[in-house]
Amino acid sequence: MLRYIVRRLLIAIPTLVAISFVVFALLDLAPSDPTGNLPLTIPLEVRAKIRESLGLGQPFVIRYAKWMRQFFINEPLNLLEETFDITVGDSENRLRVLSWQTRSPVVDLVRERMPQTLWVVGLAYLLGILVAIPIGIVSAYRQYSIFDQVGTFVSMVGFSVPTFFTGVLAIIIFSSGLGWFPSIYDTTLVVTDWTSLMEQVRQMVMPVTVLTLFNAAQLSRFMRSSMLDNLNLDYVRTARSKGMRERIVLLIHVLRNSMIPVVTLIALGIPTIFSGAIITEQIFRINGLGELLIRGIQNSDIPLVQTLTFIFAILIVIFNIAADVAYGALDPRIRYD
Repeated sequence: MLRYIVRRLLIAIPTLVAISFVVFALLDLAPSDPTGNLPLTIPLEVRAKIRESLGLGQPFVIRYAKWMRQFFINEPLNLLEETFDITVGDSENRLRVLSWQTRSPVVDLVRERMPQTLWVVGLAYLLGILVAIPIGIVSAYRQYSIFDQVGTFVSMVGFSVPTFFTGVLAIIIFSSGLGWFPSIYDTTLVVTDWTSLMEQVRQMVMPVTVLTLFNAAQLSRFMRSSMLDNLNLDYVRTARSKGMRERIVLLIHVLRNSMIPVVTLIALGIPTIFSGAIITEQIFRINGLGELLIRGIQNSDIPLVQTLTFIFAILIVIFNIAADVAYGALDPRIRYD
């Protein structure tokens, strides 16, 4: 197992390097101008100096090499220094990936927005998994029952209706109409007592519910389909013929094999937690990573978009490896040595 993990990590290195080049090249070739949002009264020579100060006057290879050095060396060293309160090398003159719009380090912006995204999107994804798996199991075991039909209807609605519609509908009903929950997420709220905790819960209810419905709808249908594929196989009939209780057959044998394809879907969906729910964050005014990415695109903030996109690519590669490793725990027939 360890040799397999090490081998996959070594293979991931050139993969990530290739991805970083593609991401940097595509965004660098995009028809964007960092001075496009500046007032028209600024002379052209001043705009040219601004572009030069941002490093746009250098060749593509030099800019790519600098970005790679800043992302893979300088930023990890800076994070190490802040975490353990130590000094590594010349930290004062260490170049970092800076946002063109705010002139702040991009990694600091990501760390600032990460808690909001994890609180809302992460909790919604976790609740979606906890809701979807039991519903998928019961729906498959009681196929065509009332529970299965209701679950299928709710899942189809949750997966088919976009989150921007359900989000706006929730605001109209539960915020504007009933006044139960706030329509705008207050990112400045600090939880210090029971009152502030309940206020935090109130403002999280609608965005978390909208995202949970969307995530659970997809996972429950996938779980149901995978369970149905395994319920009629020979090993299930053999286990039943040996006198095993139905609960053991269902929850031990069938569920374990049915989780193999579902684990892939869950693992590859985890990076979406860190990328943020772009549409939902826009609707509820959550200052998360999704909103940060949209703002970077709107302002032609290429370093911000490049770094965020590459971070998402890293997470996808890592959790893809984690899903492959999890197969060995679910299916004893899989061997990595």
